[in-house]
Amino acid sequence: MAWYFAKLALLLPLLALLIWGSLKLTKYAQNRLATSTRSQRSIQLVETCMLGPGMRLAVIEFRGREILLGTSRQGLVRLAEADVEEARATDENAREVSTEERI
Repeated sequence: MAWYFAKLALLLPLLALLIWGSLKLTKYAQNRLATSTRSQRSIQLVETCMLGPGMRLAVIEFRGREILLGTSRQGLVRLAEADVEEARATDENAREVSTEERI
């Protein structure tokens, strides 16, 4: 019986270490693959916002355009679209107006 507990005390931490190592290796490999192919992709996820269970908004950038998508369990719907430069200029103008209103 003591032999069983000795093996258990040795193998259980070893098993936990192997599981932890495999998770770290998987995360490292996924990050490395994602960063190596990110520069070649023509689509990029800019931001997401969860609205409720199974419902979210997503902003993606595709070929110089930002596209607002509504996603649900039933599918995707394109809600709005804007040029990237135009959208950034609008955001900067809105920030300037809101800071002027505070003053």
